[in-house]
Amino acid sequence: MLGPTAGRQSATGTRKIQSRLRKMQVRLRLLQPEVSYAKESEPVEPAVHPSVDHTKPHPARVYDWLLGGENNYPVDREVGEALPTETRGNAVRNRAFMRRAVDWLAKKGVDQFLDIGSGIPTEPNLHQIVQSIAPAARIVYADSDPSVLPHAQALLTSTPQGSSDFLHADVRQPMDLLERASAHLDFERPVALSLLALLHFLPDDEDPYGVVSTLVKALPPGSFLLLSHGTTDQHPEWQGKIEAAYEQAAIPLRLRTRHEVDPFFEGLELVAPGLVYATEWYQEGPAPIPERSGLHVGVARIP
Repeated sequence: MLGPTAGRQSATGTRKIQSRLRKMQVRLRLLQPEVSYAKESEPVEPAVHPSVDHTKPHPARVYDWLLGGENNYPVDREVGEALPTETRGNAVRNRAFMRRAVDWLAKKGVDQFLDIGSGIPTEPNLHQIVQSIAPAARIVYADSDPSVLPHAQALLTSTPQGSSDFLHADVRQPMDLLERASAHLDFERPVALSLLALLHFLPDDEDPYGVVSTLVKALPPGSFLLLSHGTTDQHPEWQGKIEAAYEQAAIPLRLRTRHEVDPFFEGLELVAPGLVYATEWYQEGPAPIPERSGLHVGVARIP
């Protein structure tokens, strides 16, 4: 049995241990970094990269907003909010078409992709879809919009067997773009050329048909053209409204009818179901939900 002295010593020891623990807790709190949390009502703006002018809207950031992304600024949201509400649905349908098309191409054995007008990364990105099927696939992204540059690193997360590269390049200079892409892709083998929601930002005086023709002629037989283009064919009530919203933001926009989109595929072999609306193109079930679409889409083989 312990006497009173032993009891006092035990109590004293306990107090010393408790004191040390309190001091350790204080030190730990001092070492921990301060964390601040934004209130839900306060929008969190992305960091401004030196190469990005956040005072002017950019198509890539407007598209990011349409997809529900966070890499955009108030000037971009103003453009997006001026568009018909269903424009956001069309952006989602465009991404869904991309996923179906590149999945099908990868399963057919296409393992090289040149995606021009890649935009701000949105998962799943093209290389993630393709390399999940063909791990050794090579993908080259290209975009001239400075807003994309700060996010390009997200496009470079390739599988060890394959590769994923980004070029700051302009589709309006196709020969330069092709020359730089040839450092990463083998143009002696089939390549899938992806031009998604891009060509409607090229007005007629910038020769979009000539640009596409130059790109396609550089690809070997067995390559593919994957294309989507904005239109109001199924939304006649939108005519003039979308162009006006972009014109107000000083962004050129030229929506085209089916008759005007069809020549982009001249001399190529359109894959069934042909040149159709975004929700009508698929190769494997289940079929997309039939909806009105603001996009003509198609996939064609280069003979």
